[in-house]
Formats: sequence, structure tokens, C-alpha cells
Amino acid sequence: MPSLLDGLLTEIGRVAIFAKDLALATRDFLRKRRQGRRGDFLLLIEQLETIGAKSVPVVLVTALFTGMVLALQASLTLEVKLKGVTQFIGRTVALPFIRELGPVLTGLIVTGRIGSAIAAEIGTMQVTEQIDALKSLATPPMRYLGAPRLLACLLMLPLLTVMADVVGLLGGFLVARLQIGISATQYFSDIPEMLSLADLWSGLGKTLFFGGIIALISCYEGFKTSGGAEGVGRATTQAVVVSSILILISDYFLTAFFALLA
Repeated sequence: MPSLLDGLLTEIGRVAIFAKDLALATRDFLRKRRQGRRGDFLLLIEQLETIGAKSVPVVLVTALFTGMVLALQASLTLEVKLKGVTQFIGRTVALPFIRELGPVLTGLIVTGRIGSAIAAEIGTMQVTEQIDALKSLATPPMRYLGAPRLLACLLMLPLLTVMADVVGLLGGFLVARLQIGISATQYFSDIPEMLSLADLWSGLGKTLFFGGIIALISCYEGFKTSGGAEGVGRATTQAVVVSSILILISDYFLTAFFALLA
């Protein structure tokens, strides 16, 4: 047990040091960007496309059917136990989706799609000594590889979450309309009565932390990869598992924090 605890604390310390280095590299990246470095701008655009635009289909499909399931549960299951709940189906879908399901599902989906790709790409460069080649060319690997991915995650997670929230609500409306005949006016007019700006900001605020977690853990696992192809596979798995667990754990504490601010 002591050795396990020591290993855990050592790993946390390494991640903390890596987070500091990544933050400094990101600051340097932004400074270079303001100086008009075209290459840095293209790196960021490429990551925005990879992390944001290419994740849109899978995020929206997940959000659509999650919203439909929530509405179906409310119209079939909850109505049996709580008579009259279907008249509040709009808020039944909107509140949990915007506060929790939208941010968390988006974070987990992006973790599976992007976190694994980041770890695999950087890990492959590590085991094939491409990162050493960058150092020999006086190109800081952390600024070249880590900073654009961190910035892209921080920028795109909130946008993806907003799209997921909208599509999730539309999915709920489709089921409410087709299953129990709820009108659009009845469905959507009920939502503002339940939601507040605090609910919206808490959901979007979480995505910034989730984006940071995905980029940090994925880059960390990639940079510490060793052992050839087997090591790359191990790093990819670790990145997805650890990021997913941290997203779920941090969601609890972030929910408690935003509840105190409300």
C-alpha cells in the first residue's frame, strides 16, 4: 500500500510539472502568434479542425439520441409513477442536459475520439525519435505539439457542447411531439421557467476544465511513451481511461462549486 501511494503521488507530481510546462509553452505560443508567425497560426487552425469540426457528427448524433431517450423516459416511464409529468417534459429534458449530460457526454466523446489520437500521434513521434529531431532543430516540442492542442480543446469543447445542447433539446422535442403530441410552444416555453443563466454558465464552465483535462493527459501520455508500438497502444489506452475518470470526478466537484456560486 505505501508503495502504491508513493507511485500515485509521484505520478501526480509529474503531471503537475508537465501541466506547468504546457502552460508556459502555451503562453509562449500565444506570444509568438501575436508576433505574426504564420506557422503557429496554421498549427492552431489544423487542430481546431481536427478537434472541433471533425468531432461534430459523432457529438451531435450522441446528443440527439440522448435527448430522445430522456424524453422517452419522461413520457413512458415517469408518467406511470408521476401523473402529469409529461406536461413538463421540456424542462425534464433541458435541465439535466444543459447542466450535466451535454458537457459530460461531449467531454467523454471527445476524449475517446481526440484524446486517443493525440496520445497516439505524439507517442509515435516519441518512439520514432521525431521529438528529438524537433529539439535538434531548435523547435520546442511542447510549444509545437502541446500548445495548439491545448488551445484547440479549450476553444472547441464549449462550442461542441452548445451544439450538443441544442440538438439534444431538439431530439427531446421530436419524441415529445411524435410520442405524446406535445406542441412546440408547450415544449419550448416550459424551458426558460426552469433554466437560469447560472445553469448555462455552469454547463459551459465545466467544458473548459474538461478540455484542459483531455489535452493535458493526452499530451502527457504521449510525451512519456516508450517501448515501441506496444508503448503507443498503452499510452493511448491510458489517455482515454485517465481522462474519462478525471472528467467524471471533476464533474462532481465542479457541480458543487457552481452550486455554491448560484
